[in-house]
Amino acid sequence: MASVNVYLTFNGNCKEAFDFYKSVFGGEYPYIGTFGEMPPMEGKETSEEDKNRIMHVSLPISKETILMGSDTAGEWSSKLKEGNNFAISINAESKEEADQLFNGLSAGGEVTMPLADTFWGAYFGMFTDQFGIHWMVNYDDPAKAQQHP
Repeated sequence: MASVNVYLTFNGNCKEAFDFYKSVFGGEYPYIGTFGEMPPMEGKETSEEDKNRIMHVSLPISKETILMGSDTAGEWSSKLKEGNNFAISINAESKEEADQLFNGLSAGGEVTMPLADTFWGAYFGMFTDQFGIHWMVNYDDPAKAQQHP
């Protein structure tokens, strides 16, 4: 069965917010990375302003729950609205489950990133459902995880 977590989006203050959350919940970041650390994408260049913004951070809250987040960057920054800056993140147990959940929940909504293999080794996509709720669907293939430390 898939697990569900909250994914928060910020406009440049993600690290500050997550350092605050970490001071309350405790724990350590298993991963924190910036847009400047991403591999180059064809036809896209990360601006100097965006290079230090957080591309992804995760903070385990319990065995079952992870608080995740990122900053917006580029053209996405102007679309961020406080109060609507979160998504429900689903971590599927198989690629088939990811496809089923993505296709089912996105029906009648707007796909913002189709499910696809990513540079970080996951099968990942994003959409806003027909009720205006933002979703992320992720599948971490154990075989690929062994190849990418």
